[in-house]
Amino acid sequence: MNPFEVAGVASGLLGVWLMTRQKIWAWPVLLFSSLVFIVVFFRARLYAAMSLQVVYIGLASYGWHQWLHGGGGHGRLRVSRVPRRVALALAGAGAALTAALGTWLDLRTDQALPYADAFTTSFSLAAQFMQARKYLENWAVWLAVDFVYIGMLRSQDLDLTSLLYLVYLVLAILGLRDWRRSMAAPTLP
Repeated sequence: MNPFEVAGVASGLLGVWLMTRQKIWAWPVLLFSSLVFIVVFFRARLYAAMSLQVVYIGLASYGWHQWLHGGGGHGRLRVSRVPRRVALALAGAGAALTAALGTWLDLRTDQALPYADAFTTSFSLAAQFMQARKYLENWAVWLAVDFVYIGMLRSQDLDLTSLLYLVYLVLAILGLRDWRRSMAAPTLP
């Protein structure tokens, strides 16, 4: 068993669980997980997924700051709905990036699954941005992404990591439920 994959899976599970609970420590744990998965995905020749981890490091830093200071009066951020304009922009950008990245990977690399990897990469970026802003709908995007990841990773014999994404799928359902409850809860003075 690959020790990098084990470390990535363990820290990824902890980080996403902390995220569903809206705990600020989710961000540094997920930063570590991203560092480890750079190695895992490089070895599996899933270059878009590997590159995505680099971007996650930046987005995790952004999310960490937003959760602490992105709310009203530079206070903590609360769960909210994604504005329609932002949702449409993210969907359009995700589709365009999927097509462009998938084509580039297909033509220029020995990429194992160029379009599936491009889709998961593109929409993971959208979901991660939404999560950093505490938009409830991030969990619905994660559900779609995790479903595709499971098949993609299984096809590359990354069984432990595909199991991780199955657990992520369950955690996304829990995150959606818990964040919805949090959004509906009254704001304390």
